[in-house]
Amino acid sequence: QQQYTALTVNNKLSAVNAYLRFCGAEHCEVKLLKVQRRAFREEQRDLTESEYRRLLSTAKGRKDQRLYHVMLTICATGIRVSELRFITAEALRAGRAEIRLKGKCRTVLLPRELAERLRRYAGERDIREGPLFCTRTGQPLDRSNIWHEMKALCREAGVMPEKVFPHNLRHLFAKCFYEQEKDLAHLADLLGHSSIETTRIYVAVSARAHEQILEKMRLIV
Repeated sequence: QQQYTALTVNNKLSAVNAYLRFCGAEHCEVKLLKVQRRAFREEQRDLTESEYRRLLSTAKGRKDQRLYHVMLTICATGIRVSELRFITAEALRAGRAEIRLKGKCRTVLLPRELAERLRRYAGERDIREGPLFCTRTGQPLDRSNIWHEMKALCREAGVMPEKVFPHNLRHLFAKCFYEQEKDLAHLADLLGHSSIETTRIYVAVSARAHEQILEKMRLIV
């Protein structure tokens, strides 16, 4: 523990424990370190609302507006990139998407304004059935496609590349939703989290906000 971080220690112990189980020596397994969840998050990789709007504005100015609508959809619904293929022409007509992944099912409502923009997008591309966002070969967009497009976009928009990746849009949705409703359980359902502890990571305050709270306590006299 004096030489490595707690995460590194646990990774090493996990490897040793896996080997012990393989050898049938489960009784020799070592307990992992208990790491308390951090009460705040680092801001270096946080995407702000203003940066998100700059990305959207830049993407909307392109001739091909597929990336604009992809980012709009992820951030307005909080879905995962892997769930983007469930945003279909059929879902648009229903006003909701039925997401089925890894043995789990949940319903995601499509906000009225988002649905209207997606209908216009689908109409321009003559998409009448199936996923709205596909590659030139007709395959649903995957994480790699979107990641590379977003990285290229961040340079045009003047946003730090380390902040620009699809999952950060989901984090921004979670943060904005929680600021409005303050209901962690409801947010966990919307995000499709099995554990509310996972959701708490999404809405942790920034280090600066945490520092401001401590300053307001006025306990340093």
